[in-house]
Amino acid sequence: MRRLATLFLGLALLSPLSPPAAADQTDERLDALFEELQEVQDPINARGLQNAIWAIWMESDDPEAEAAMTAGIAALDDRNFERALAIYDELVESAPDYAEAWNKRATVHYLLGNYEASLEDIEHTLELEPRHFGAITGRGLIQHAQGNDPAAIDSFERALEIHPHLQSVRQNLRALKARQQPI
Repeated sequence: MRRLATLFLGLALLSPLSPPAAADQTDERLDALFEELQEVQDPINARGLQNAIWAIWMESDDPEAEAAMTAGIAALDDRNFERALAIYDELVESAPDYAEAWNKRATVHYLLGNYEASLEDIEHTLELEPRHFGAITGRGLIQHAQGNDPAAIDSFERALEIHPHLQSVRQNLRALKARQQPI
């Protein structure tokens, strides 16, 4: 379980702190990046595409939202989850169409053990960005933690459909499927 929590936190923090330009989950560059992610074979190139996607998701044309995102990530890095939660509470209020704000708040709720609140934020994230493999993976981790392995398997499979190079997700999926097999 600790490995799953580490995976979720890692997915949440993969993106850079200082985005280069204004964008978000509606950025037209994402379609091409997701297409390439499906086709690429090399894990290093897949990681580069993943990082580019995260970078775009992090971008905002609102300097205050961008500063709040950076401050929230710093609080997460410091494991100051209460501070991060306060930052992301304000951010989703001020920028409700910013999918990554919802995703980061979902991460904080998960780390605090607030699974239902995390799931609600994940759903907001996915309404805004249905391809958010990090949010889908997070949903699977929560479903597993709640003892709903069939739903977790579905979530992990969905994440891999979008991003087939998530090796930790693939390993977790294999382990969950093995447990589902009759003895």
